[in-house]
Amino acid sequence: MKLSRLYSNKPEQFEPVDFVAGLNVVMAEIRLPENRDKDTHNLGKTTLGRLLDFGFLAGRDPKFFLFKHLDLFKDFVFFLEIELQDASYVTVRRSVEEASKISFKKHQAGHQDFSALPMSEWDHQDVPFDRARDLLDGLLDLRALKPWSFRKGLGYLLRSQDDFRDVFHLRKFQAAHADWKPFLAHILGFDAPLIVQHYDKETELTQKQTTAQTIKDELGGSIEDISKIEGLLLLKQKEAEKKQKLLDAFDFRAQDKDRTKQVVDDVDERIAALNAERYSLNQNRKKILASLEEDQILFNPDEAQRMFEEAGVLFKGQIKKDFQQLIAFNKAITDERRGYLQEERTEVEAELKRINAELNALGKKRSDMLSFLSCTDVFTKYKQVSDDMVTLRADITSLERQRGFLHRLQELRTDIRALTEERGHLQTQIEADVERQNSDKSSLFSVIRLFFSEIVEEVINRKALLSVSPNKEGHLEFKAEILDESGNATSADLGHTYRKLLCIAFDMAILRAHIEDKFPRFVYHDGVFESLDDRKKENLLAVIRRYADLGLQPTITLIDSDLPVRTEKDEPVFSKDEIVVSLHDENEQGRLFKMKAW
Repeated sequence: MKLSRLYSNKPEQFEPVDFVAGLNVVMAEIRLPENRDKDTHNLGKTTLGRLLDFGFLAGRDPKFFLFKHLDLFKDFVFFLEIELQDASYVTVRRSVEEASKISFKKHQAGHQDFSALPMSEWDHQDVPFDRARDLLDGLLDLRALKPWSFRKGLGYLLRSQDDFRDVFHLRKFQAAHADWKPFLAHILGFDAPLIVQHYDKETELTQKQTTAQTIKDELGGSIEDISKIEGLLLLKQKEAEKKQKLLDAFDFRAQDKDRTKQVVDDVDERIAALNAERYSLNQNRKKILASLEEDQILFNPDEAQRMFEEAGVLFKGQIKKDFQQLIAFNKAITDERRGYLQEERTEVEAELKRINAELNALGKKRSDMLSFLSCTDVFTKYKQVSDDMVTLRADITSLERQRGFLHRLQELRTDIRALTEERGHLQTQIEADVERQNSDKSSLFSVIRLFFSEIVEEVINRKALLSVSPNKEGHLEFKAEILDESGNATSADLGHTYRKLLCIAFDMAILRAHIEDKFPRFVYHDGVFESLDDRKKENLLAVIRRYADLGLQPTITLIDSDLPVRTEKDEPVFSKDEIVVSLHDENEQGRLFKMKAW
């Protein structure tokens, strides 16, 4: 697949761009002195790449310049002519106003103009957007990309300035790593289905773990022991059956017997135990309060001195000092003891508060039971037993709900263990495949990394390393690094200039490695020579021309100030055939779109 022609229904505002088989150059001349120091010139060399993406059926983005300035471009219809693998052509027709309706026409000769062709003569007319993508994917027949569509790899083929920030992770790949890493692994020669399965298992595992956590949150602090739940449920159900029989028979003798036994055995025993505990705690509290009062030191040295002086007894400073030290020592001990006593007092009072609350509840329960026993009205007893049944049924419903949650939780835990094991097996297979591709000198990845290093070395006389390795989670990590003379990775690749070079080298190495496959043959690099010195520019141009001679179709954009300086003044860097678009800043006629800047 190569680019053949890009044109519109308004040639006076957008002149046709006819691409050639080899090197294509988009040249922008800065003729006005005041524009030479500007970083951007808005002439259209970057815009051309965006238009190609539009022709390749990019999604409708409101920030895209055609839709952002719809008042300027709504009447435009663009036509992208693409050369197919069998030397035939397909033209894609896409208007700005109705960008979701696409038309196609296949033809044998290139560089056609179908802008005036009636709609009835198109092979496929106004095809809906998603169907149009599928149709174009079939027409391009890029089998080496399968199971991914042609759109997946376009980010590496149409690099704008923003796409040189990272060799692998493009701006368009804003989604999770699972969206782009398997594809990248595929074109590098790794077992992509394994990586897809690994991400799928990981996603499924995360979903199961989230559901399990949600169920645990629903249970709150409830019992998580299924055996205990089943036991409680059985007892509650048995009790409910007994009460139901009482209600059905309208005979409350057995209920009276149960209530009497419960009052004597359970409630009264518990009340007696709590009263005994409360008595003991009250005694402790009394002793603590007494100890706190006794701990006060009543001896005052100053008062003792006055008393001795009045009695005519000398009370010299040393004796007073010794008393003060003794008092200070005793006070320190007393303060510590008071602290412990205060803590114990707080604990005792808290326990008394709890016991009093429980005694109040038990007293009410005992009163209700005795009231039931002393009641002679059978209907009142029927009502009370019915109320008990309502409470029992509510408890049973709650327990059944918990049981259902716990059964689901156990199923999820079984699934989580199985998925964790499957993910581990996939991770082992991925690691084995990565090791195999790295060690096999004839593997596609080994071929790509050799081409990659050769390009970088030819341009800057330094080797570069392309590496792929799995991290501890089993996800592939991709690295591109420039090496020093000793073969060690340096930080040179962190600079924008060298990072751009690594991007260019990666894209071209991929294309060359797949040159015999049904794979794209073109690449578009914006601002290819920026920031490089003249010698490196010449080296890079030599590499690009050599790759064009191999059958690839590189398209580069640059401004005239980025041209390498030649010693032979009369010899142009590019031939007229190579320059497919000429732009300048003198007037509107020098722009890609012959109109004012938007």
